[in-house]
Parts: sequence; C-alpha cells; structure tokens
Amino acid sequence: MGTIELHGMEFFAYHGCLPEEQIVGNYFYVDILIDADLTKAAETDCLDDTVNYQDVYDIVKREMAIPSRLLEHVAGRIVNALQTGIFGIKQVSVRIAKMNPPLGGKIESSVIHIIK
Repeated sequence: MGTIELHGMEFFAYHGCLPEEQIVGNYFYVDILIDADLTKAAETDCLDDTVNYQDVYDIVKREMAIPSRLLEHVAGRIVNALQTGIFGIKQVSVRIAKMNPPLGGKIESSVIHIIK
C-alpha cells in the first residue's frame, strides 16, 4: 500500500448557496489523497501499474466545473468519480477549501474534508 497525494490544485468555480456566488465565482483549493497498492509500480516503473496523476487531475477539474450549492456535494462527486473512473483505489480523501467565503467577516477559507 501507499498514498498518492495531489496538493493545492487551484480552480475558479461557481459553488455556494448565495446567488452571487454562482454568478461571481470564487477560488477553491483541492487536495487529494489516494490510498492504493503501489507495489507493482515500484517494481516495474510502468505508469499502467499505478494511479495516473493526470487522470486524477482531469476528474477533479471536470467535477469542479459543475456549479453546486454545497462543497460537500462537490467533494462527494469527486470521490465517486475517482473511485469509479480509476482502478485500484482503496481509499480517497478529498479536501476542498473555499477562499474568502462571504460570511460577514475576514475569513481565509472554509474547508470540507471527506474520506471514503
């Protein structure tokens, strides 16, 4: 077993419960941790024997482009798409941070984290 991590993927997207958020948009940062069996790839040095980082990024990018009211919904879609679209994943952790959420004060980010 091993863990593949992609940190700080930045997206501009239209997620939020307020109507303005779905019009104006915001910056989001996504971190992905994938637990998978990396034994064969460690031996063969072959991309086909591991989780392809480009495939992970493409799935995250696709799901982030779909506007949603809740970050929980976005993260759930990302988890499901990764587990469905990429063979060999044992566990996925998705962390999404919304930068400067409109909560009436200075807040760096609001964050959700889902593990499945």
